Amino acid sequence: MSSPSPITSSLASVLAPLLAPLETLPGVNTARARLLARIAGGNRVIDLLFRLPESVTDRRLRPLLAHVQSDTIVTVVGTVSEIRPPTPRSRQPWRVTLTDDSGLLELAFFSPWQAKQVKMGEQIAVSGRAERFHDRMVITSPDYLLPASALARIPRLDPVWPLTAGLFAGHVRQAMTAALARLPSPPLPEWHTPAILTHHDWPDFATALTWMQHPDSIAGSETGEGWRKAQARAQARLACDELLADQLAIRLAHAAARARPGRAMPGVAPEALHHNGPLQQQALAAFGHELTPGQSHVLHEIETDMAAPTRMNRLVQGDVGAGKTLVALLAMLRAVESGAQAAIMAPTEILARQHATTFARLSPVPVAFLCSSVKGRARKKALSDMADGTARLVVGTHALVQDTVRFADLGLAVIDEQHRFGVEQRLALADKGRNADMLTMTATPIPRTLLLTRFGDMQISRLEGKPAGRKPIRTSLHSLGAMDEVLAGIGRALRDGAQVFWVCPLVSESEALDIAAAEARHAALVSYFGTSLPGGDKAPVIGLAHGQQDSAVREQALADFAAGRTRLLVATTVIEVGVDVPGASIMVIEHAERFGLAQLHQLRGRVGRGSAASYCLMLHDDDPGHTARRRLGCLRETEDGFLIADEDFRLRGGGEATGRRQSGLPEYRMASDALVDSLLETARREALAILPEDSIAPPAGTPPAPLAQHLSEAARALLHLFGKADAARIFRG
Repeated sequence: MSSPSPITSSLASVLAPLLAPLETLPGVNTARARLLARIAGGNRVIDLLFRLPESVTDRRLRPLLAHVQSDTIVTVVGTVSEIRPPTPRSRQPWRVTLTDDSGLLELAFFSPWQAKQVKMGEQIAVSGRAERFHDRMVITSPDYLLPASALARIPRLDPVWPLTAGLFAGHVRQAMTAALARLPSPPLPEWHTPAILTHHDWPDFATALTWMQHPDSIAGSETGEGWRKAQARAQARLACDELLADQLAIRLAHAAARARPGRAMPGVAPEALHHNGPLQQQALAAFGHELTPGQSHVLHEIETDMAAPTRMNRLVQGDVGAGKTLVALLAMLRAVESGAQAAIMAPTEILARQHATTFARLSPVPVAFLCSSVKGRARKKALSDMADGTARLVVGTHALVQDTVRFADLGLAVIDEQHRFGVEQRLALADKGRNADMLTMTATPIPRTLLLTRFGDMQISRLEGKPAGRKPIRTSLHSLGAMDEVLAGIGRALRDGAQVFWVCPLVSESEALDIAAAEARHAALVSYFGTSLPGGDKAPVIGLAHGQQDSAVREQALADFAAGRTRLLVATTVIEVGVDVPGASIMVIEHAERFGLAQLHQLRGRVGRGSAASYCLMLHDDDPGHTARRRLGCLRETEDGFLIADEDFRLRGGGEATGRRQSGLPEYRMASDALVDSLLETARREALAILPEDSIAPPAGTPPAPLAQHLSEAARALLHLFGKADAARIFRG
């Protein structure tokens, strides 16, 4: 049940032209197909059809030359009566005079190639924006230039698609026309109910796409604004198609998840579920504090899932400092009490080592550690202990999913900071166990909007509250032009005994450039503050940590800062997670506008962990842009990670639930925010009618019926068109 039933051979032959690669279109070679795929978001013909125009240029105004008005887009026909090339080595355009029985109009060409298409005495058709220049009307660099006999080739309503380097509007138009020709006739079987189609006055799928990509095909489009209403209905129908495909994929994924065999892990005393087992009691005794109400509630939900005979797939979302690590340890000890092993995978070695240190201090059972820097005898011992079951708890990085790693009996896989891993990596760890439960955690909360539209009834726990003693962090914004004042303030704080993080800008996608920025800032700060602590102590005041350092050097830099031997640490985003220095009370983030909201929130969470008042200074360009201002303003106004996550979703998007993309705007291509709001409930009701609840969750003891019998040919076609046929497996990750 990992995917919907395959479509029949007859429907497959109908869909094949739409699911074929773009290079199968006439006139589209491999190179152009790559460019088209870039704007389409996929390399199938249907992906190109799903790339809706950004706007439509109205070229219906076709006056005589004497009647052309300034600042209007016109399509005109005239005879070339004069051609004036520019003087040599000048930057003047070619000028061509067009005449008809009413008057004249001038064309200006800055492209010699386009100008040379014009011949004296030839009758031509052109379309573009007319502007008055001195005493005549001029069209500069016309959008269309054709023989008058080809006037019909200039669309009256001209779609405008996005472009990329090397791809021109004509290329997209040609490919889109060829793609539209592949829409089946008669139409595909209808997946919406007749009542919904009638209520909304929606066209069929093929007609809706045709109206969007070729608005001239809309009846009555030659005049008036009725075409806009037709396109609005077409886009609403396509948006609902997309939402329905997503909702169906999610329901299929849930069904597949519930049907997967699992293992019950209630601990050593099933009758005492939700009471701490002996290993958990020992860990809490070593911890020395009671669980917060939020921790107790989330642990209760996790343990209930673990005790069930089906596989757990639960996400714990909790703000920075909410205590997720302790919850994870107690859940892992519950698995150990049930006779299984448990493993936690962290995205960075720094965070993994911190977990290993914490687990070694609190866990009453052996803990193995594995990351890429663990070599030789230590690596062999870790692998051996994991394989023979000596290591009941395992902590590591992505090294845990390597082929050489074997577990004796992995029962629980925990993924920390799950947004930092790819889908396949998350799946790979759980797949190393026999029907292993999966628990994922994030300190970047998934916003409520994303929960509603993507995850539906997925198992999600929200860890509320923070440990006692955490103080609010005062956040302020500063222009880089005020660097002197910032440095003076940092100097005063250092003299008063403060410890300071200084995070360097994300220069580009190149990690080497990020490191160069960190090293340059480190050198500048050393030059400014000197190399000794205030008061004369000769210990170095400024440390440096980045991802390309030898792990021992980086760990020493972090250890020196944690111990107070250095008082200012310059770093890249290697400190984003897993660095706990209670003495640090000031965070400086340089070029904060270049970071995402979630990352800024994580970085700020490195301070405010001790008893001192804490501050976060976000340095930004003089003109950071509207979106960056919204991001930074949000961080200044609140420390609530859930509010921040909602704003992050609005600004950046949440990626895909039923696909592999984990960030960026929502994967919806046709569904704007307004259409999602208005049509989501309709799509959800339709999905429920297609896959009733009793097919998703049959009565206890009843084996689930094959989902194929609940899916019509139309529903299967919908899932294949929108690329959701394998959503169940991806969703599990």
